[in-house]
Amino acid sequence: MRHNVEGRKLKRTASHRRALLRALTVSLLRHKRIRTTEAKAKEARRFAEAIITRAKNAYLAEQAGSATNIHARRVVARDINDAAILKELFSEIAQKVAGRPGGYTRVVKLGQRIGDGARVAILELVDYNTERDENAVRSRAKRMMSRAERVARSRAKQAELEAKQTPAVAQEEAPAEEAVIETTAAETAPVADAATEEQPTTEAPAAETAADGDQAKG
Repeated sequence: MRHNVEGRKLKRTASHRRALLRALTVSLLRHKRIRTTEAKAKEARRFAEAIITRAKNAYLAEQAGSATNIHARRVVARDINDAAILKELFSEIAQKVAGRPGGYTRVVKLGQRIGDGARVAILELVDYNTERDENAVRSRAKRMMSRAERVARSRAKQAELEAKQTPAVAQEEAPAEEAVIETTAAETAPVADAATEEQPTTEAPAAETAADGDQAKG
C-alpha cells in the first residue's frame, strides 16, 4: 500500500516524470492554456504553481525595494529551460498574479477521450482566461432568476429590438415613396410633350387647304 505517498507516478521513472512536468509547465507558461490528460494536468498544476509562487514572491520583494533576486531565477531556471519564458514569468506573469494568494491555475475536465478512454482536461492560467469566469457568472445569475423575471427580461429585449427596427423600416419606406413620385412625373412628362408636338402636325394641313381655297377664288 502507498500510504502517505504524494503525487502520481504516471507510469514513468522519476527522471522521465520530472522531464514531463517541466515540459508541461513550459507549455502552460508559453500558451497560457494546454490540453492533456486529467492525471497529468493535476500533477502539472502542483508543479507549475510552486514555480509561479517563487516568481511572485521575488517580484513582490523587488517591488518593495530589495535587490533583484538572482537566486530565485537560478532555481526556477533548473525547470524552465527557455530564457524568454523565464523573463516573462518574473515580469508579466508575476505581476498579473501578484494579488492572488495561490490558485493561479485551473483544471477543466472535458470527459473521456474516444481512442483509449482516458480522461482529458484543460490546464490554464486563471488570470489569462477570464472569459470562462464571465460566462460562469452570467449562467449563475441566470439560474438564480425566477421564471417571471426571465419572461420579463425576454420581453424587454424584444421591445428594444422592435424599437431599433422601426426607424430603419421608416427610412426604407420614405425613399421608396420618393422614387414612386419621381417615376410618375417622368412618365407623365413625355406624354405632355407628345401632345404638344402633335398639335402643329394636325393644324398644318388645315392651313394649307385654306390657302389653296383663297388662291382658287382669286
